[in-house]
Amino acid sequence: MSPHHFSHTLLDWYAVNGRDLPWRHTRDPYAIWLSEVILQQTRIAQGMGYWERFMATYPTVEDLAAASEDDVLKLWQGLGYYSRARNLHKAARQIVALGHFPNTPEDIRQLKGVGDYTAAAIASLAYGIPVAAIDGNVYRVLARVYGISTPINTTAGKREFQELAELIVQASTPKHKDEAQPDRPFLLNQALMDFGATQCTPKSPNCLLCPLAEECVALRQGKVEDLPVKRKTIQQKERRLTYIYIRHKGQTAIHQRGAGDIWQGLWEPLLIEDAPQPDLKGTLIPLRQRVKHVLSHRILLADFFLLNAEERPSLPQDYIWINEEDIDHYAVPRLIEILLASITHIK
Repeated sequence: MSPHHFSHTLLDWYAVNGRDLPWRHTRDPYAIWLSEVILQQTRIAQGMGYWERFMATYPTVEDLAAASEDDVLKLWQGLGYYSRARNLHKAARQIVALGHFPNTPEDIRQLKGVGDYTAAAIASLAYGIPVAAIDGNVYRVLARVYGISTPINTTAGKREFQELAELIVQASTPKHKDEAQPDRPFLLNQALMDFGATQCTPKSPNCLLCPLAEECVALRQGKVEDLPVKRKTIQQKERRLTYIYIRHKGQTAIHQRGAGDIWQGLWEPLLIEDAPQPDLKGTLIPLRQRVKHVLSHRILLADFFLLNAEERPSLPQDYIWINEEDIDHYAVPRLIEILLASITHIK
């Protein structure tokens, strides 16, 4: 199928089926950038509320840059992949130091945590630059329609898909500045994302009502479920964690996780890992055992305990004591949210 036919078919589909999302009603690069960062590894249904809360709390990039990392992490709590929040905060300070939001794909790419896709998406959606933004949805659509079996997470695959996507974007670009619909490249990137998210889905795509069904190589060859191809590179490792929530006269002890491991900057109660349980005086109550929590590179199996202590136990210096009712002021990982939920009914 020619890039020209592909792009025009997708734009016609998008005109009828495109999703109405709030960040599509603005060309503000800050609002668009925020949406792109939040929606990495996050479904729109979940991310929408976070985007709205961030925009209400930090309506400008200057507001976000002026916030503390703890406040940003707290607002981010529940989204996971917390490095995104830390990078978002650092990038906001980069932008403020620069004096303006960068306006080319190359300059946007220099922001902390911004990769090729995000830079291209912001350049296209905020500034109308005719550059292809390729995410998982786009890989899937192109792989199926054109029958591409090159793994998408290889250098050769990335190059092949990028070149094809650029041809499609260029085919949608008006040849003359005075032509109608100069924002077609901007719309095409959105159309590709939406088509992959709602029509050409990972499982059970709606091939019967697909406007590209007649030209789709994967459908013709019976390979819809096999494409795109991704080479397996990540081996998940298992970690055993024991958490002890210490309760002493209405207070509890927590510490902030350091750099170089999961959940950097987040708070947690007493953690025991790869070590015997210390001798803690008090009543130790088992809460939950072998709670499974899956991360991209790790499978965590956690045991939760509650220690009712008559005396403050001796803890490492990085632990602080806080009133139990104040724990909501501290950003914690999802796994610790589960622990906290398990003790709310225990006096």
